[in-house]
Amino acid sequence: MSQLDTATDARSGKGHRDENFPVASHLIHPRHRGAILAFYNFVRAGDDVADHTDLTSERKLALLDRLAEALTGAGPSHPEAEPLKRELAARGLPPRHALELLDAFRMDARKNRTANWDELIHYCRYSAMPVGRFVLDVHGEDPARVWKSSDAICAALQIINHLQDCGKDFTGLDRVYLPQDALDRHGASIAMLGAPKASPQLRAVIAELAQRCLDLLDEGAVLPDLIDDLRLSLEIAAIHRLAVVLAKGLTTRDPLSEKVHHGKAAFALTALGGVAATLARRPFRGRTVRAAAQGIRS
Repeated sequence: MSQLDTATDARSGKGHRDENFPVASHLIHPRHRGAILAFYNFVRAGDDVADHTDLTSERKLALLDRLAEALTGAGPSHPEAEPLKRELAARGLPPRHALELLDAFRMDARKNRTANWDELIHYCRYSAMPVGRFVLDVHGEDPARVWKSSDAICAALQIINHLQDCGKDFTGLDRVYLPQDALDRHGASIAMLGAPKASPQLRAVIAELAQRCLDLLDEGAVLPDLIDDLRLSLEIAAIHRLAVVLAKGLTTRDPLSEKVHHGKAAFALTALGGVAATLARRPFRGRTVRAAAQGIRS
């Protein structure tokens, strides 16, 4: 039996507290945190498979298929799938969002380059947007009202992570999410990602993509005001504010040689600013919700 016979064997040890953005923080009501963490742990198991450097593409795909089959009941049970399977059954939710994340990891197993922005957004459709949709569904929010804004924020969060980790992804995994056409547009090359410091050309690529993230975040900024659950609204407001600060930083900073992540104090203060602003708007959210409903009907 192989040393990496199951997805559990491929686990990296990374947990929800190691992520760049909060995952089921204590702003989330305790009755929902278990489902979100079960989803995270299942997805993390799949992500660790896709990122494992000792596994062939074929082996990664096989392990991801086992996770999917365990979650849907089409195959044997799996310790990484059982907690989420129980949570889904208890809430009457389908496994759709988790299975879409596995599709993203299959993309990672099959390819390691990105042609253009549309291809990157297509990847985010499976690697990021299902996360927000799942959290919203767990809280019983109206998909017609909230999914579109959530999708924009989640895509931005994913791409910000790609930009922060672009050097590490290239040197450690030979994986490049920066679109090739953006590199070409600024006269940059993939090899530049292996340097200790970003060249002016590469900095221009990162700045362009960071600005596009800011555009996505602007599109999604209304989301906290559309959400009925106050605690979830505050969680998303904090995440959104953190993302804006990071994306602005990436327009001027070099992720190859500079720290872009928040320190703990700055992280807390930035998040608190997002929470406070949303609380201040909360009494007036009815107008925002009505405007969104009109937009859906029109």
